Amino acid sequence: MAKLLVITASTRPTRAADRVVPWVLSHLREHAGFDAELADLRDWPLPFFAEHSGTIGDLADPTYSEPLVRAWNKKVKDSDAFLVVTPEYNHSVPAALKNAIDTVWLSFGFRHKPVATVGYSAGIGGGIRSIEHLAQMFVETEAVPLRNATVIPFVNDAFDEHGQPVNPMTAASLTITLDDLAWWTSALAKARAEGELPPGQLRARAAMAAITAARG
Repeated sequence: MAKLLVITASTRPTRAADRVVPWVLSHLREHAGFDAELADLRDWPLPFFAEHSGTIGDLADPTYSEPLVRAWNKKVKDSDAFLVVTPEYNHSVPAALKNAIDTVWLSFGFRHKPVATVGYSAGIGGGIRSIEHLAQMFVETEAVPLRNATVIPFVNDAFDEHGQPVNPMTAASLTITLDDLAWWTSALAKARAEGELPPGQLRARAAMAAITAARG
């Protein structure tokens, strides 16, 4: 079964994620399309982008700046798909999420894997601007961000006393998101198994080196 990493983006003490994530996980258990694991960024206090050429160590077996960074890269690399649960902070994602994505650069752990999103906010937007910005970030990692996200506006009133969404379309939306994620997970796993091109930036460097060498 495909390994799905569910990433809780907010680390704020009063976060609404504690209403949203339990419902998402229960819905995932009913969906039964994934072997899901929760990665709460509270439990991954990564150093704020501290990785550079001097912290990598052996390129074949990188150590990074801290063991936690190495463990995070391995966690992402070992996953087949991602579901990010994120609020919207100032028209974008929480800094902890951006940093967690930026920390995965040498391992190319997100590459050629699908990413779905559950966005929420206290207002009417439901995190849609965060979702849109996140898609741009994941394109840069060569991941495949999905179009059909789940959007939860007015999150403080979105769930009843049993932790279920008040609006039935919220559950329907998550089912659509997970169905799409399952399809893309299977399709991209097959494509990866049939062979992958090296990352584009590595091919660009090789091309530049060849051009420089040819010029003498």
